[in-house]
Amino acid sequence: MANFGDVANEFSARGLIHDSTDRLILAERTTTAQISAYVGFDPTSDSLHAGNLLGQISLRRLQMLGHRPIVLAGGATGMIGDPSGRSEERNLLDADTLAANVANIKTQLERLLDFDKGATQATLVDNADWTRDVPVLDFLRDVGKHITVNQMLAKDSVKSRLSDENGLSYTEFSYMLLQANDFRHLCEFHGCEMQMGGSDQWGNITAGIDLIRKRLGRSAFGLTWPLLTKSDGTKFGKTADGAVWLDAKKTSPYQFRQFWVQIADADIERYLPQFSLKSLDEINSLLDEQHANPAARPAQRALAHELTLLVHGADAATAAQEAAAILFGGDPMTASRATMAFIAAEVPATHMGTAVLADVAGVLAALPGIAASKSEARRLLTQKSVRVNGEVLTESTDLGAISLLHDRWLLVRKGKTTYHLVDFGR
Repeated sequence: MANFGDVANEFSARGLIHDSTDRLILAERTTTAQISAYVGFDPTSDSLHAGNLLGQISLRRLQMLGHRPIVLAGGATGMIGDPSGRSEERNLLDADTLAANVANIKTQLERLLDFDKGATQATLVDNADWTRDVPVLDFLRDVGKHITVNQMLAKDSVKSRLSDENGLSYTEFSYMLLQANDFRHLCEFHGCEMQMGGSDQWGNITAGIDLIRKRLGRSAFGLTWPLLTKSDGTKFGKTADGAVWLDAKKTSPYQFRQFWVQIADADIERYLPQFSLKSLDEINSLLDEQHANPAARPAQRALAHELTLLVHGADAATAAQEAAAILFGGDPMTASRATMAFIAAEVPATHMGTAVLADVAGVLAALPGIAASKSEARRLLTQKSVRVNGEVLTESTDLGAISLLHDRWLLVRKGKTTYHLVDFGR
């Protein structure tokens, strides 16, 4: 007999329940039989970001408990835009942009879940498939008839926008009906019994539960997790440079890893159990290490490696970890070619020919951020403030005698944190 994990207990123990339908019934249902649950992602951009990651991780967690995840790419709802948690209407996307976004996001969603055939095989759906050809009169009759305006006006996401000077367009007001119909469709045709999402989705989820009860005569479950916030009040998933994306072209694996490494100690105790797929015993052990030596950031480093591995794969996770070790003082001569490629993408670089190597001060003066002039370069050399490929430079150093990294690079380091890469490749 198959064993199924208690979703209510597991999510509660990790701080992942803000609202839910009856937990006792959900606990009994998920420990006695397999359940299917879905999370939706609207393609408002060509990539998901760190804030979306909790939904994907939660579906993976559900799968590890023996249940079946359904992940929805919102090709239809993405045309409208969810008003939840927003003070103004999103810009509407054209069909071609939306289709390209859906394709990119589907690829990202497929990385974190197991789509291999089996009892817990994940399913990927696009709500445009069952929405785009439905006549408006049929939609109003089959969906709108069952959800009252009173219900919709009572939802927090609607009330907050009605009192705002920007108001709420009818287009956005209809979003709740579309999402409720998604839940109904997935329940009817995919056996989906639960929808999960952030706490701002509770009104949309309960509307779907009501529609399922009225249209199908079935019961369904809903579960939301707390919205992600940082202890300093800034928005989770944002840095000074903007959003932390899952697309390596928009946020490099190195930058993605560093985002998690730099999580504040005040936040890691909450984020680690929520984002990590490790057992709670392993997590508690990591947090004990964290308390004993917070400066070493063991919890942040463990989470950073785990999530980089999930999102970008083993090679990128290893290279990002090695690149960080070198850029924070490690021996660059140990760097693999893949690691050097990561470093080359993160630090300023200048192309040179080997003929200039005899003039040490001249080389340094030619590197923006290292020295503004030959006289400044000589001062740095006298102070022994510059290293190249790990070696301390002096005015008498023969740069030509220093081995190039992978026959191509010199990694110049001024002080502890300023780097410049000299590239002798073509």
